[in-house]
Amino acid sequence: MVKLKLNQLYYPLSFIPNQHNTTQSIFNQFDVTVICFCRLIFIMKLLYLPMLIVLYLVPAVPVADPIDKIAELIRQGNIHELSQSFAPNVEVTILDQEDVYSKVQAELILDKFFSQNKPRSVKMLHKVNSNPNYRFGVLILNSDKGTYRIAYTLKEADKNLMLIELRIETEKVK
Repeated sequence: MVKLKLNQLYYPLSFIPNQHNTTQSIFNQFDVTVICFCRLIFIMKLLYLPMLIVLYLVPAVPVADPIDKIAELIRQGNIHELSQSFAPNVEVTILDQEDVYSKVQAELILDKFFSQNKPRSVKMLHKVNSNPNYRFGVLILNSDKGTYRIAYTLKEADKNLMLIELRIETEKVK
């Protein structure tokens, strides 16, 4: 039997001098290789399994849909930020008053409406986003003074979706 010295532990068993039984040394080398390989796989599982679990648990970052962005700005009552997505001329209908306004005029009119009707909740009723150049959304807005139906249209201009039409009507009870 061969006793291993400390400096010989780093060499495969087949390279150990004075070893007479070559068949046993091949099996010993195979056993050591299998054990090292199993340990390596175990360590890799310990490293990669938590990363895989985290990747499955973290949802994919959704791409911000312009229709949902407009809905969120209306829910917040943030008309100044909403006006950033206006086209140069916007068709605005509030209740029975309909007209085409400039970007600044539309912001002032909507700011007046939303200051009188503070949004409490917004529910997406309908959304059309099948055409990349044209989007349409319908919301139900619950405010302090009543329930309103808001329909808006977005159209692509200069590679940006711009709000070209906004209609605010009282919601008809079904």
